[in-house]
Amino acid sequence: MLNLSRWTDQGGSQRTVQRFYSGCLPWAEMAVEFFRRHLFEREDEYILGGDATCVTKSGTKTHGIDRFFSGVLGQVVKGLEFFVFSLISVRQRGFFPLCVKQIVRSEAEKAEIKKRRQKRKTKVKAKKSRRGKGCGRSKGVRNKDKQKRELSAELLRISELMKVILRLIGLFVKVKYVVLDGHFGHQQAVLMARENSLWLISKLRRDAALYEKYEGEYGGRGARKKYGEKLDYETMSAKYLKKSEMQDSIQTNYYHGVFLSRKFSCPLNVVIIEKKDLKKAKVGRVLLFSSDLTLDWEKLIDYYSLRFQIEFNFRAAKQHFGLEDFMNVSETGVETAANLSFLMVNVSAKLLAARAENCVGINDLKSQFRGAYYALETIKIVQPKAERILIEKAKEVISRIGSIHQYSFSNSSA
Repeated sequence: MLNLSRWTDQGGSQRTVQRFYSGCLPWAEMAVEFFRRHLFEREDEYILGGDATCVTKSGTKTHGIDRFFSGVLGQVVKGLEFFVFSLISVRQRGFFPLCVKQIVRSEAEKAEIKKRRQKRKTKVKAKKSRRGKGCGRSKGVRNKDKQKRELSAELLRISELMKVILRLIGLFVKVKYVVLDGHFGHQQAVLMARENSLWLISKLRRDAALYEKYEGEYGGRGARKKYGEKLDYETMSAKYLKKSEMQDSIQTNYYHGVFLSRKFSCPLNVVIIEKKDLKKAKVGRVLLFSSDLTLDWEKLIDYYSLRFQIEFNFRAAKQHFGLEDFMNVSETGVETAANLSFLMVNVSAKLLAARAENCVGINDLKSQFRGAYYALETIKIVQPKAERILIEKAKEVISRIGSIHQYSFSNSSA
């Protein structure tokens, strides 16, 4: 906050900045309105994307501080976590964060997570102890209704946030798909998306059990058979192969089909991406899926690959706009700091689009504004009544010094 006050003009003291951080603002409405006025293109296609980011923090006073998994560090760390919903531009290949919500777990949710982990460990131990002693479900376990909506506290929180963002953007843009990472590749996430009139695009486990649809004749007794042959990823049928590429010693195969899973109540539109290293004899697979059976397989891959763009937004918010550095501890202060960081990501996108010839990234953008500020402050001291031509020339030259990328200016002010 002190750093912000040093870069403001008259009236932007540190106390003014502190008052700003302690006030409540309609951040989601502001972000959506800024996007609509400055970044929205009517001819473009947009999809909704969501992901969580973790910010490391120490101490015990910060609102919502807990232990969260950090994908960057690859481990559970002490800090804060924020869930962000963004609009993805298919043509511009960019992410525009619009709605940010801090994740604060209640004591009941923490107890539920602990209980679920303990149940998973117990289940694994019981499975190992039953090896070689027959198969089948445990005694007392009954069939479950897969269509029944049993959203966890996490999914309820995300669903409420999704309703807010859809209500705000629904006035000017219509989205059909929501893209989430593999953490949400399950039946309840599909129901959550369906409740909000969206199709889910996500990722399955690489060893997920998928089945072909049974095409045989009815046997005449009992329920009709639903599941056919189980997919063997090692010997995939050629009828599912859509494309094969070869680069150096890496062979990439794309398989596509509509398959069934016992974990889902509906058929899944699945794309299997298989990479084979012919020299090292290694194989890797990625299973992408959508609940929309009509979505083209190439678009499914494209839409899911666009999801990674949000990681660049997270990096920009942390590296350039204070998401990793704020020291606020109150609920309102933390909310203001996080939302301001992501709003500045959108502001920088607008400024970069306007300066596409001179700026390649945010570092170049900061260099220009910092150089112009230094030039004006220097001219005020050396020559208070300098001519406009001299001021513009000094701003151009000085702002060029700190730029990472080389670029040329017009000679209009020379």
